[in-house]
Amino acid sequence: MTFEILVQKRDAGHADIVREEGSLPGIVYGAGMTPIPVRVDAHTFDKLYADAGESSLIDLTVDGNAPTKVLIQDVQYDSIKDRFMHVDFRQINMNIEMHTTIELIFIGESTAVKALGGTLLEQRDTVEVKCLPKDLVSHIDVDVSTLVTFDDAIHIKDLVVPPGITIVEDADDLVAKVSAPLSEDQLKAMEESQVGDVAAVAAVDEKKKEEDAATAAAAEKTTEKKA
Repeated sequence: MTFEILVQKRDAGHADIVREEGSLPGIVYGAGMTPIPVRVDAHTFDKLYADAGESSLIDLTVDGNAPTKVLIQDVQYDSIKDRFMHVDFRQINMNIEMHTTIELIFIGESTAVKALGGTLLEQRDTVEVKCLPKDLVSHIDVDVSTLVTFDDAIHIKDLVVPPGITIVEDADDLVAKVSAPLSEDQLKAMEESQVGDVAAVAAVDEKKKEEDAATAAAAEKTTEKKA
């Protein structure tokens, strides 16, 4: 699938005005080029980011010029206003090996979860890789159906990686496993621990109230003596 985006050059600064006009301020940069401040329609970018994410090559066109390959390198998001505030597009040289992250997508169903009542623990959602831009993929599938018992685990070395991509992290790093359900004794111990914690907090609060009351009474007596 080919992703495309049209952007326009903008004057540096005045980002707030750009946002008020319904656009998202951004910048295009890369090795051997002068960074270009740009603006892109906010709704168009929202859809692009949802579809392409940060691991897919995008054909970016500035003011109708020839498209260049870019990655969405970084985004700034305002959770209060629920909108993107800025985006960085990194221009990619298709002939030079690149380092980037690829998303992990967990697929399948674990017998240890379905039949044994365990809980799937996803230890990470991305991996660091190196590859030529032409070999880049948007995600790598992680098949959790291989997790049949609580002793099974998926490590980075177990991932099925497309040709041309090399993961540059420790091969023994854990990706996913299934934890066994808690026993009745463990649940009981947890409940007792929580009750104990609550009781301890209540005791501390009560002691503090008594100390505050004693301090107030002493201050009152001192005031009476002075009077």
